[in-house]
Amino acid sequence: MGKSPLFSLLPFGFCLDVKTRYEDIAHKAREIAEPLCEDMGIEVVDVEYTMERGGWVLRLYIDRAGGVTLDDCIRVSRELSTLLDVEDVVPQSYSLEVSSPGLDRPLKREKDFRKAIGKKVRIRTTEPMDGRKNFKVVIEAVEDGVVVAKDASGRIWSIPIDNIEKARCEITL
Repeated sequence: MGKSPLFSLLPFGFCLDVKTRYEDIAHKAREIAEPLCEDMGIEVVDVEYTMERGGWVLRLYIDRAGGVTLDDCIRVSRELSTLLDVEDVVPQSYSLEVSSPGLDRPLKREKDFRKAIGKKVRIRTTEPMDGRKNFKVVIEAVEDGVVVAKDASGRIWSIPIDNIEKARCEITL
């Protein structure tokens, strides 16, 4: 038998547990950020907690009708930073970033997909559908947790939101 890879020495499920723990931090941060932002008339679009070159980053994407301003980002950052410190959500040192989701905003929840009806979207699924995992489509409808979308060839796809790993709006100029 060949040599075992070094990572096999880690306890079973270690990588999954670490990923889940960081997803929990992002989820808790979202729970704290949403009521704060809601009071300001701002929507929390997405929250990420990730390791980058400079260290840990908690990234919050916010939006509002007409778009967010730099002042909105600064205000949310200051107030959320205090709340996160009080709740002790993040166990290590980190940077908090608050920004607009941009034109290629991520789509995660059913309401995000509903807002994107009629728009071009790139979707990557967790499990293949007819041998494909990557789709460039226009969202036609969202029904009971399923995104109904049409590709360039005119084929209609029914993609369960639970099977969507990543989805972003396409930038059209």
